[in-house]
Amino acid sequence: MKAAAQRVAPGSWGAHRTIGAAVRGARPGAVITVQAGTYTESVVLNKDVSLVAKGEVRLVAARGPALTVQAGRAELSGFVLSATAPREAAVLLRGGEPVLRDCEIIGGRVEVAGTAAPLMTGCSVRQAEGAALWLSGTSRTTLEGLTVGGCAGDGLVAGDEARAELTDALLDGATGRGVVLTAGAHATLTRCEIRGSGAAAVFAEGHAGATLRECRLHETGGQGVWLRGMAGTDGSPVRESDPHPQNRGSALPREVEPRTIRGTQGVRLRGCEIFRTAGAGVLADGGSAVLLDACHVHHTSGAAVLVTAEAAAELTAVRALDCEDTALVVSGSGTVVAHDSTFARAAANGLYAVDGAAVSLTGCTVSDTAYSALHLGGGARARVRGCTVADSPEYGMRVTERAELLADDCEVSGAGLAGVCVEDGDAALRGCRISGTREGVRLRTSHRPLLADCEITGTAETGVRIGRDTGAQLENVTVTGSGTAGLLLEEGSTAVVEGGAVREPAGSGIVVRAGARPRIRGTTVASAAKNGLFVEEGGEGRYEDCHFTGSRFPAVYAGARSRVLLRRCTVDGTEQDLLRDEEAEVTAEDCRVEGVSEPVLPTLAPAEAREGRTAVPAVAHAAGPAGGADGGGAHDQEASGDAEQAEDKLAGLHVELDRLVGLDGVKRDVLNLTKLMQMVKIRQDAGLSPPPLSRHLVFAGNPGTGKTTVARLYGGFLAALGLLSRGHLVEADRGDLVGEYVGHTAPRTTAVFRRALGGVLFIDEAYSLVPQGHLTDFGAEAVSTLVKLMEDHRDEVVVIVAGYPGEMNRLLESNAGLASRFTRTLRFQDYSSAELVRIVRHQADSHEYTVAPETTEALHGYFETLPRGERFGNGRSARQVFQLMTERHAQRVAELGLSIADLASADPDLLTSLLPADLPPGEAP
Repeated sequence: MKAAAQRVAPGSWGAHRTIGAAVRGARPGAVITVQAGTYTESVVLNKDVSLVAKGEVRLVAARGPALTVQAGRAELSGFVLSATAPREAAVLLRGGEPVLRDCEIIGGRVEVAGTAAPLMTGCSVRQAEGAALWLSGTSRTTLEGLTVGGCAGDGLVAGDEARAELTDALLDGATGRGVVLTAGAHATLTRCEIRGSGAAAVFAEGHAGATLRECRLHETGGQGVWLRGMAGTDGSPVRESDPHPQNRGSALPREVEPRTIRGTQGVRLRGCEIFRTAGAGVLADGGSAVLLDACHVHHTSGAAVLVTAEAAAELTAVRALDCEDTALVVSGSGTVVAHDSTFARAAANGLYAVDGAAVSLTGCTVSDTAYSALHLGGGARARVRGCTVADSPEYGMRVTERAELLADDCEVSGAGLAGVCVEDGDAALRGCRISGTREGVRLRTSHRPLLADCEITGTAETGVRIGRDTGAQLENVTVTGSGTAGLLLEEGSTAVVEGGAVREPAGSGIVVRAGARPRIRGTTVASAAKNGLFVEEGGEGRYEDCHFTGSRFPAVYAGARSRVLLRRCTVDGTEQDLLRDEEAEVTAEDCRVEGVSEPVLPTLAPAEAREGRTAVPAVAHAAGPAGGADGGGAHDQEASGDAEQAEDKLAGLHVELDRLVGLDGVKRDVLNLTKLMQMVKIRQDAGLSPPPLSRHLVFAGNPGTGKTTVARLYGGFLAALGLLSRGHLVEADRGDLVGEYVGHTAPRTTAVFRRALGGVLFIDEAYSLVPQGHLTDFGAEAVSTLVKLMEDHRDEVVVIVAGYPGEMNRLLESNAGLASRFTRTLRFQDYSSAELVRIVRHQADSHEYTVAPETTEALHGYFETLPRGERFGNGRSARQVFQLMTERHAQRVAELGLSIADLASADPDLLTSLLPADLPPGEAP
């Protein structure tokens, strides 16, 4: 039966005088029409009724909210509702599924709580204070065509587990924030506009989330969107492994990208426009997560996008333009992945990443910046693939302060300084093209940057500059049309160049300065305006299988006291093949000269070589006061000096090895290896092939048996023999090599390996790379990466793996390639009691203590009875025993109660002699 209609019309016969009376008398499903007028009462609805305003109907709260809905499907149409005060609720929706159509709420807020699921369509909220709409509990609110204006405070606030869906809404002029989401709340905004807010247009924190589609956020007094403290379902930004396995072996982590934002956590913006904000367009911090898809962020006073404090962001087809700061800022271990996005016309950098940030850019454009287009510092890591970087007055890409850059298939142009600059950072560039810059690539770092398959064209100055004391690897790099030198190697640099070409430089093709020691193989230098190869005074280098053609000056110039080795090189298309200073040393082997009227290089080879027999390479000098035409006297003197220096270094290393306590078997092994390596070096110098010998070693022994010390000495021996360029020791363990995420391990292993190039990589407790019973552990990836790197750099590094004897066999059996490269094991025996006593006595001598004979005997007995379990550290335990003895000695002397003056005049033995009483209790330190 259809419910009877009710009518509210004060003074009319048969009508209700108040809305409340009509509601109480209405049956479920009734329609109540309300005559125009002002009604001062507080209406409570808990049933399915419809209230329809006829004309302008104002409902003014008498006490509490003007309208309260507790249950049912109540519906209001065309009402104006007012609260008792602007900070109070005008409408309170606690339950049911109420519908408000074309209603105006003035001078109070709308509050939705509990389990209410209201629909408001065509409504407006004005002149509220604190918040215009307040959503809490598990409520579900749908807002269509909502207008919020003239409110002092926030526009919409949602907390707890509340949900809100806004469509075609306008939030205008809130003095606080436009939308505020806290706790586990979530809001979906579609085709909404938030303008003129005094702070952020959208603010979300905790585990709150939001989805914005085709929204406009502008004219804000703060950020466009500010996210704080959100995370993925596991409490951290959601990450995913890299789908590009071709990046394995780079210096840069390929890892961990916030590719997706799961569930309702995080904020998504699709097709949105954010502009004219007083702060950043989008700010994500505190572990929050944000996704921007096809968004346009422009004319912001702060950064267009700022990601910091472990926040994560994914940007797809984003345009960040015309901001008064940097377009994209990533700091504080923030993580950003950007695809097909544009960062342009920024008043600072296009990308600024510092403080452990991780950034991945794919198919992006960075252009028209006031500072460097990409700036990395403070340990930041960036992967840049298929990107275009253009028109920066400073650098295209700048890497500083331990930062790391991996760039693949990128275009860099129009940089006022250098296209790529690496200063105290690391970089690997593959397949990149650099043009129209002042310098192409500038490197000055303690790391060893890599350039592979890159093209550098039309630079105003140098194509590639390798700075002072910098090592670099160049593979198939082509430099064309440089304004000065194509490749410049500054003082003390140690570059390795494989293949590639330098074409049409306006200066010399390759310039080598004093102390630089490059190794260049298979490189072509064509049509140089000056020399093909210019080695300055004091420069060095080895140049093999190179082709110097068409230079206007002599193909090769060697300055005073330079040392140049040319092996199997070809010179043609020039008038003169070699010009050298009288003090220069030029070694020539199997070089060929064509089209030169008076070639010099072929005449330098000894008779044996000309007749096809093997000979030690000839070294040629110009005639000078030191000798005759062949300069043999000066060469012999300098070569003899070098040999004497190497012999002195070897002798010093032998002395240092002999000083080590115990380790007799290890010492013999090291000396035998040294002799074997010495023969390898002699054969190489004679032009003979080296025997098939692996220099990599396994050190099997318990902790504290001197493995690290011997590894350092072994590197020194190989460096003294000229088989390693530096001989330095780089120590690593599982924590340095193995990453925390899928794809994180190979780059970490590669970065450590590259630091060891020219020296020894010592991996302690190496068996931990393959923990027993963990078949899917990331350590296996570290092992595979090591095997490949050892093959790629077999002559540039020695790897020593060390650990407990029983565990090292398991490591070698885990990978066939590993076993084939570690064919020799040195076994470090535990120290005997007598050897431990010698270590303590050595420590005492070094620190000006004496060990009395009775103390020596007591020490021997102490070590005999000392438990040798897991806590026993061999030499380390002996050193700790000495430290404890000095502490007990100091305590013993202090207990004598002597004054400082008495101690100063006391018997020296009192201050220096260690007695049996100074021994610690008999347990392992």
